[in-house]
Amino acid sequence: MAHKPADIPPVGEIRRPGMDHDLYPFRTPDQAPRIAWPHGARTAFTVTLMLDHWEVNPPQDAHPDPRILSPLGKFFPDWLTWSQRAYGNRVGIFRVLDALDRFAITPSVALGAEAARRFPELVDECARRGACFMAHGTFASRRITARMTEAEERDHIAASRDAVRAATGTAPTGWCGQDFNESTRTPALLAAAGFAYTTDWSNDDRPFMLKPGLLALPSHSDWNDLEAMWLRRTQPQAWANLVADGFSVLHAEGGTVVNLSLHPWITGQASRIRYLADALSRVVGQGGVWRTTTDAAAAEIRRQFPAG
Repeated sequence: MAHKPADIPPVGEIRRPGMDHDLYPFRTPDQAPRIAWPHGARTAFTVTLMLDHWEVNPPQDAHPDPRILSPLGKFFPDWLTWSQRAYGNRVGIFRVLDALDRFAITPSVALGAEAARRFPELVDECARRGACFMAHGTFASRRITARMTEAEERDHIAASRDAVRAATGTAPTGWCGQDFNESTRTPALLAAAGFAYTTDWSNDDRPFMLKPGLLALPSHSDWNDLEAMWLRRTQPQAWANLVADGFSVLHAEGGTVVNLSLHPWITGQASRIRYLADALSRVVGQGGVWRTTTDAAAAEIRRQFPAG
């Protein structure tokens, strides 16, 4: 196929068709599958609850999210950032769980390896609600990056998986990477480690298959509480509108899964929790919503589309 020079800026640039990687093919919305959910529901709705541990003094080779900084700058030990995160596991998570209980929503827990070891009481609180548990890296301050060797990344994934299995008694089938970070190797390494799906990709409103046979459930980063309220400084009431309005559009289109990602140290604050309840009320109040977990949604998609 001949490649035609572009006639719009940058003029003369040779445009080649296709993606800049081969992890999945390009598709348009009309090519995406419509999932027929149980009970005739139009939309599956999941809530991912981030349960992780932020180090007060991470090692020099750690790669924390560079956007998460103390207002005082980058220094160690950073007790301010650490204590903000610790609030989520001491206080905020219980407010968030109470809100989910109120609307009969079972959480999907992204469980970090260190949090699994440090907070068995929180794992139990989620487990008694029927939560599913995804592996979520090791520490909140250590992400997967391309700076890792393949062996280092493989070990990171295995340690994350094994910690969840030790804490819950079940090997996780889902992966929610710390800060959704991946290298180009990650999907293949996840599939090799026994994972069936990941929630790291936010490039679609509908599920799709990554090349090694790994299912990608959309993460909807636009209404992730950290992205919206912490990084973009969206006001809580505006965030609630963002969640409800976005869900309304996807619900009208039907046949997909909508995921809301929550960090207890953000949404669990006393000044924000009422807006989570407002958003959830407007979501489940639309009717035809299957309130489920990421495990159950992924299993149903695999059942209907076994070949991807």
